[in-house]
Amino acid sequence: MCGIVGYTGHKPAAPILLEGLARLEYRGYDSAGLAVEGDGVIEVAKAKGRLRVLEEMTSKGELLAGCCGIGHTRWATHGEPSMANAHPHCNPTKTIAVVHNGIIENYQELREKLVKKGYAFTSETDTEVIPQLLDQYYTGDPIETIAKMMVRVNGSYALGILFEDHPEAVYAVRKDSPMVVGSSEEGNFIASDVPAILKYTRNVYFVDNMEIVEMTPEGVHFYNLDCEELEKTQTTIEWDAQAAEKGGYEHFMLKEIYEQPKAVKDTISPHIKNGGIVLDELKLTDDQLRRLSRIYIVACGSAYHVGVVARYVIEHMAGIPVETELASEFRYRKSIVEENSLAIIISQSGETADSLAALKEAKARGAHVLAIVNVVGSSIAREADSVLYTWAGPEISVATTKAYSTQLAVMYMLSMKLAQVRGTLAQAEFDALLSDLLGIPEQIQYMLGDKERLQWFASKYASSHDIFFIGRGIDYGISMEGSLKLKEISYIHSEAYAAGEMKHGTISLIEKDLLVVCVATQHELFEKMVSNIVEVKSRGAYIMGLTQIGCFSMEDTADFTVYIPRIADYFTTSLAIIPLQLLAYYVSLARGLDVDKPRNLAKSVTVE
Repeated sequence: MCGIVGYTGHKPAAPILLEGLARLEYRGYDSAGLAVEGDGVIEVAKAKGRLRVLEEMTSKGELLAGCCGIGHTRWATHGEPSMANAHPHCNPTKTIAVVHNGIIENYQELREKLVKKGYAFTSETDTEVIPQLLDQYYTGDPIETIAKMMVRVNGSYALGILFEDHPEAVYAVRKDSPMVVGSSEEGNFIASDVPAILKYTRNVYFVDNMEIVEMTPEGVHFYNLDCEELEKTQTTIEWDAQAAEKGGYEHFMLKEIYEQPKAVKDTISPHIKNGGIVLDELKLTDDQLRRLSRIYIVACGSAYHVGVVARYVIEHMAGIPVETELASEFRYRKSIVEENSLAIIISQSGETADSLAALKEAKARGAHVLAIVNVVGSSIAREADSVLYTWAGPEISVATTKAYSTQLAVMYMLSMKLAQVRGTLAQAEFDALLSDLLGIPEQIQYMLGDKERLQWFASKYASSHDIFFIGRGIDYGISMEGSLKLKEISYIHSEAYAAGEMKHGTISLIEKDLLVVCVATQHELFEKMVSNIVEVKSRGAYIMGLTQIGCFSMEDTADFTVYIPRIADYFTTSLAIIPLQLLAYYVSLARGLDVDKPRNLAKSVTVE
């Protein structure tokens, strides 16, 4: 969601803040602002729209003097995008400035009480209660003041704060929203995500819930709610700033599509040893894995689609009942968690608000919680009982590609491990699957070679109003992700359906020249799928078929066919998703849209 950057050091702050915010544009935003402290005064500049508007307003930061400041990109929740609602927000005397990521749930109650005490509000935001509360409680000690404010505020928040009479100091705090602190000879930094500060440092601290940060050019200090100083362990980020840059590609999404072979290989390789799969990070013995009675896969968006595919794979391969559920539903459904159950929380950022809440619910109900995340030290990674990391590196484009592919790879390995331990796979079958698993990166690379044909096809359907995706079993899961990719970045209405359900109402929407993408990679279901394809073809639809090499009868019905290399049916998603990612990318490109930053969407969804 919103992006936060803070800096204090010996260099002009505003240009550094603007540069950091530019690296957080992928989070989605509709306005931006800076607060810089210089000569004992806090100066604020805010602008509606893209960051370039703020850059022009401040002459790339040169008009804001000072070496200490905070910056923000806002994604509207309370109040429309406007100058008044943009961050930073200040107290009445402009001596305290605040930027905020999250939602203050009791802001109406707080606002009413503050109004009665004479405080005036100039925005529609929930955030504005924070500087007013800080003003009310301020005694000259920022740590004590912030602690008092935190006790009164309910909800989720990451805050960057300036106090005018504490020059050179930036304060920060977090509750259920991400915040990192970076330390370097250039100065010290806060940010809502690592890429914002990676140019300056790879040495970071991950701020825990209800911790307060005090940052000056000389150092960083951490405090708890009792204002007691804490000891923190520094983490070194292994990837560098270049990994978060386009590297010659027109868009981050295309770069990340092409990074998938390496990302999948990097995720799989550490776990393959002596012809087997080693997942020591599970922290579960073979006997505990054998006794698992049920698995719950909980996630949002594309990570949920990974769970849909994984359900089929685990149930078929290992014979364990699996429930796949949206995190936003699981956290409130009061579902019954069986004894000896495993809850798998999948999240690219490791900060997804609904998934984090679902994790806590699953733990409270007695499940062992396994996190599959891409960010070391993220909230979900720290809260889970065990963690399997995906090694996708930074993913900047809002529409996930390589994080999705690496999550699939982890789920394949987990499925095979479960099957081997439980004796549901013969050794010969396991060896064959392991060979196919290791071959996935090379096969993805092969699929990327078909991009020119897909670009031509995408140009034909860039003006579509509706596109349908259909499939059965694992192919239904592939269809869901293909449909989401298309609607995310092209704004074309798109739906995915289990092919067998088409005749139960949806087939009435099929009309002449409507594009229907038919995924048929599962050999046992191929003939059934052909029947469904004939049904929509006979009603005038234009068919894009997607199947494995060798299933050439697809061309008898499909108008345009894409083949993936032969691979075990369990793993077809990893290959079939590539042309669907490219299709979505080239349709968006043909429509002249912002591929990396689609409207109304954010990369890391840290609020409900």
